[in-house]
Amino acid sequence: MTQTLPPRIEPATEPLGMLASLRAVRNNVLRIIPAIAYTQPIVTGTTGHARWHMVQGPEGMKRLFLDNVENYPKSEVMLRMLRPAVGDSLFTSEGAQWRWQRRAIAPVFAARNVEALAPMMTATAERVCDRLAGTDSAEIVAEMLSATFDVICDVALSGREHFDADTYGEAITRYFLTVGRASLLDFLQVPPWVPRPAELFGRRAVKTMHAMVARAIEARRREATGKADDLLDHMLAARDPESGRTMSPQDLLHNMQFFIVAGHETTALSLAWALYLLAHDEPEQARARDEVRGVLQGGPCGHEDLAHMPRITAILDEAMRLYPPVGVLARNVRQADTLYDREIRPRETIFVNIWALHRHHDYWDRPDHFDPARFGPSQKRDRYLHLPFGAGPRVCLGANFAIIQAGIILATLLSRYRFAPKGLRPEPIMHMTVRPDPGVTLGITPH
Repeated sequence: MTQTLPPRIEPATEPLGMLASLRAVRNNVLRIIPAIAYTQPIVTGTTGHARWHMVQGPEGMKRLFLDNVENYPKSEVMLRMLRPAVGDSLFTSEGAQWRWQRRAIAPVFAARNVEALAPMMTATAERVCDRLAGTDSAEIVAEMLSATFDVICDVALSGREHFDADTYGEAITRYFLTVGRASLLDFLQVPPWVPRPAELFGRRAVKTMHAMVARAIEARRREATGKADDLLDHMLAARDPESGRTMSPQDLLHNMQFFIVAGHETTALSLAWALYLLAHDEPEQARARDEVRGVLQGGPCGHEDLAHMPRITAILDEAMRLYPPVGVLARNVRQADTLYDREIRPRETIFVNIWALHRHHDYWDRPDHFDPARFGPSQKRDRYLHLPFGAGPRVCLGANFAIIQAGIILATLLSRYRFAPKGLRPEPIMHMTVRPDPGVTLGITPH
């Protein structure tokens, strides 16, 4: 058990005004979460004239994600920040546009397809280990981003031929720091069609990302092998079983763009946080290493091995509890509703507070501690208490892909290396995703 608490955010004890809220959101979204959110299932407040609610109880999550999901579409602020990059893709669309895309894309992520791609994940994990050979320390976020980008390129696009990983990664970061940040105009409830200044600075990043994805798609169309060898082939062949509709070039571009960005960023961050937590808890790291080595016996890790390594899965689940890839989501309200004892009115904002749900004092024992045993095979909990991939009809389609990828990489690393604390203690900072700032530097020793 760790002797010191893993990095956390000290919650605000006083209400934030509009300007303070804007500063908090632009610097770190997690800083807008008040202390009371960690002890109450819902918190209501106002910023200027706008009334909002933070929901961090499992009953409320079920209402938002499942029972009354149509009443709570993604907020216009979120869509404004996402649509320049991913358009009207599966992640951002609503209603009929979302339903046909979901029906068409869901088979792409069927278990048999994801498992067929696992050998590429294994090969990538081995390459990560080879890159770390001969070094005594590394910045883990960069290493994991490179690893998961390798996986995405291999399984989605059959290689990096059309991608410069550094250029693409810089474009993602530039996008998150410009278009992907809230604006004062958002707080003033200026309509989203009014351009925000940051959007001008993010246009080049969007063009860079789209150009790389478009080149890869066009090259695949020219090849037209007819064999579904990777996820792009599956996406090209995707068809709505009800209408027969297939993706237009723009649909394909935007959905592949979202998969590439989300598919490598979120998994890389979960791995970096998991390795940080293990480096600061040597007994837990040793138990995980013993499990891995007992199963793998010096061989490579395949997807079928993960079923025999429950501790690896538990470590990743606990890392995503403490550091969910996306800590806070925003929803609009279409029609009046009731959540707990609160009257919810049309056009108000709901903050889906996954960060506080995962650290809530009423639902978790010692919520700020790292304890993978909470996710042991015999442990039971409310389905809506642990939501790193969301829930309900809009649950992340790539969840199984991410779990297998992260499990293979983590198990492979632990089978060959020991990780120890080194470098500055990071702070969890959220713009679009929850990143460790200034990164995770760890000592590395082969064994």
